[in-house]
Amino acid sequence: MLNTLDQRPRMGVPGFRKVTAIVKAFQAGKMTRKKNDEMWNSFCLRREKCVERPASRRPDLLILILCFLTASCISAQNTPPRRPFKLVGNTPVFWSLISPAAKIETMATGFGFTEGPVWDKADFVWASDEVLNKIFRVYPDGHREEMLALGDPDGSTYDHEHRLISTASVLRAIIRLSQDGKSYTILADRYEGKKFNSPNDVVMGPDGALYFTDPTLDLVKDEKQEIPFQGVYRLDATGKVTLLTKDLTQPNGLAFSPDGKHLYIDDSEQKNIRVYDFHADGTVSNGRIFGSEDDGTNDGVPDGIRVDQKGNLFVVGPRGIWVWSPAGIHLGTIEVPEQPANLSWGGVDNSILYITATTSIYKLRTMTRGFVPYD
Repeated sequence: MLNTLDQRPRMGVPGFRKVTAIVKAFQAGKMTRKKNDEMWNSFCLRREKCVERPASRRPDLLILILCFLTASCISAQNTPPRRPFKLVGNTPVFWSLISPAAKIETMATGFGFTEGPVWDKADFVWASDEVLNKIFRVYPDGHREEMLALGDPDGSTYDHEHRLISTASVLRAIIRLSQDGKSYTILADRYEGKKFNSPNDVVMGPDGALYFTDPTLDLVKDEKQEIPFQGVYRLDATGKVTLLTKDLTQPNGLAFSPDGKHLYIDDSEQKNIRVYDFHADGTVSNGRIFGSEDDGTNDGVPDGIRVDQKGNLFVVGPRGIWVWSPAGIHLGTIEVPEQPANLSWGGVDNSILYITATTSIYKLRTMTRGFVPYD
């Protein structure tokens, strides 16, 4: 990073850490297709400074590092500041959920790419870092404790016994962390004998089973897609995997309504949210479009979803968190300084939103209470 107090080009410790993480990922062959493209585009801030690469070939490691160094040298002059936190209310109902005077707080920053927040009653937040390939515990003072090194960890949840369940893209699996967070068990990595694509997000359902999405967004580069669709699945306590739907192009975030009658799933490629009727036997039916988050910009796509106790949806979308009523009305948007990927309810009354957004974790106190299925 460029030292803003000294205009000579230099790169600080965070920059070297990021390059080291990426180099290791490339050497291990664990850079996924999505991350490969994202890193290339973000490092090559001035495209004319970068070397064109064939789509079928991984960029040369030396070229990647040189592009990063070039980007670092010009970042202070060319990287725009974080956008301001902003609340945009479309209806009066929005202001009953979020105070106009609400302020966002930075809990921790300096990560590679944050995902998978889960708040714990011991007052820390589990968070995945998809660039550093690690799962952390992050504390209110910003201190982070590295728990597990894991290839491209993504969305997470607790199960009914408060054990952390996570999606592991490189393993192409759903995993459960040990109580001390230092090891894991693979719960499922195949459907009908074929490897999952790249499990992305997971939630606990009304019946105690786990429900997860399996797009190809993080499919490991040069690995074959074995399942010819991007599905949404149910995983029960016996390890049985059941396909719920393959209607979506790139299923991503998902959440249940508080009454357990509806399952919401968003599609990052179609930029919309679908809702399904959920049945007691763990099946779904009557899938339909709930809402669209296609605002004509490239400022973000639907990703993580959480629901409050009133049934309102908080869905990652362009520029921040889009808030929806149970009837599908876009109530307003919480614009976040960095583009978010996921979110979680927390605090003693579940009124605080913990938001993983690019390099940081933010927290925002609301005037509603979150629905937390494992509480």
